[in-house]
Amino acid sequence: MIELLLVGIGTGNPEHITLSAIRALNRADVILIPRKGESKADLAELRRAICAEVVTNSATRLVEFDLPTRDPGTPDYLTRVDDWHDAIATVWQDTLAQALPHGGTAALLVWGDPSLYDSTLRIAGRLGDAVKVTVIPGITALAALTAAHAIPINTIGAPFTVTTGRQLRDHGWPEGVETLAVMLDAGGAFTAIDPTGVTIWWGAYVGMKEEIILSGPLAEVSAQILATREKARAAHGWIMDIYILRRD
Repeated sequence: MIELLLVGIGTGNPEHITLSAIRALNRADVILIPRKGESKADLAELRRAICAEVVTNSATRLVEFDLPTRDPGTPDYLTRVDDWHDAIATVWQDTLAQALPHGGTAALLVWGDPSLYDSTLRIAGRLGDAVKVTVIPGITALAALTAAHAIPINTIGAPFTVTTGRQLRDHGWPEGVETLAVMLDAGGAFTAIDPTGVTIWWGAYVGMKEEIILSGPLAEVSAQILATREKARAAHGWIMDIYILRRD
């Protein structure tokens, strides 16, 4: 039997890692470090740096593996993602079998928290009964964003909706919703809505030393956010951003 610890590590700041996460990493026999190609090499390096800072168990080993990429040729988005998750699960199985041939405990560091717009749990569900999955929650990008701007996510007594850039771009602002938190935006989905009366709180690399935050009336800061986002993406080779939209 293999136990797989899915450890939420927050948004890149080692100080956001909980005591539970540190204890989990230190009881793992191996910690899996996924590699996502040269353009995202610093993501793997950040995972290594976090391990170097908090893992004190000399018996714990780091095991690196290459993640498969999504096939851009499949036209249907959900099918494309589903096939990709199948491929990742196969790589996980092979890596675990090689690293722990006699069983044991493996840990995988997950950005933010495994419960919020993250596919790690769905991929882990493909591994079968031979793998026991344990989740250690982490600080979400949404929590880091609201902290960076020092704002609450909701107005008094009001609900809010968490959605994706794709949903906002394709379907517009959901009816009856005052506040939207938008994740997984490939870039500028907020340009698809009427900016009148809308305020945006945007952040990239929230919680990391590279953190950038901007806010204001959407009509006034939209272009600035797009330009800042492109510049940051070019500088780092990747970008993680999130934003909140609120109608007056």
